[in-house]
Amino acid sequence: MTGNREKPALAMNGLQVEQFRFFGRGPYNFAVPAGSIFGLSGSSGSGKTLLLRALSDLDPNEGRVTLNGVCSSELPASEWRRKVAWLPAESLWWHDRVGAHFWQIPPLQWFNALGFAEEVVNWEISRLSTGEKQRLAILRLLQHRPSALLLDEPTASLDKGNIVAVENFLTTYLKENNGLAIWVSHDSEQLERVGACHYAMLLGGEMRKLR
Repeated sequence: MTGNREKPALAMNGLQVEQFRFFGRGPYNFAVPAGSIFGLSGSSGSGKTLLLRALSDLDPNEGRVTLNGVCSSELPASEWRRKVAWLPAESLWWHDRVGAHFWQIPPLQWFNALGFAEEVVNWEISRLSTGEKQRLAILRLLQHRPSALLLDEPTASLDKGNIVAVENFLTTYLKENNGLAIWVSHDSEQLERVGACHYAMLLGGEMRKLR
């Protein structure tokens, strides 16, 4: 698929992106059906992070984005972001303790699946490693049960064991909730493991299918 030439496939349920532009890039046209993962790679500067931010309506954009038939323009930005949730490559933490960053505490099995006991909510942020912050940011992302996940290198700072745990956790979440994801990764083997189709974002503002 070329991002600026082809029309999106029809999808009754899922994310549809039509004539989408941001910061002079695009137009992009593609669809991510419910229950699927859209894998995206590309060199630095190709616009992967900017695409995710624009899809979550954090940056100015033009065009039409719909999730399960509901257009982003029909909802307040805050409500859209609960449904179409962006996970940045580096998470931000603004309170002293972990639990203060959660509107509602996730189920205990979620903590366990990512290698934590529930008492982690009482930990001070200053004691967390980069990898612990990354895994906890995933739990924070999912607390509103979003239908679409925009994942920017979600395992970049993790060791092999935790990479597997995160992959299993996220794919299970998507299956149980009939969700979808755009998963940015430089690791083509990872995209294959999680069952993603694989597109490359090129510097010229084009998307090319790799698998």
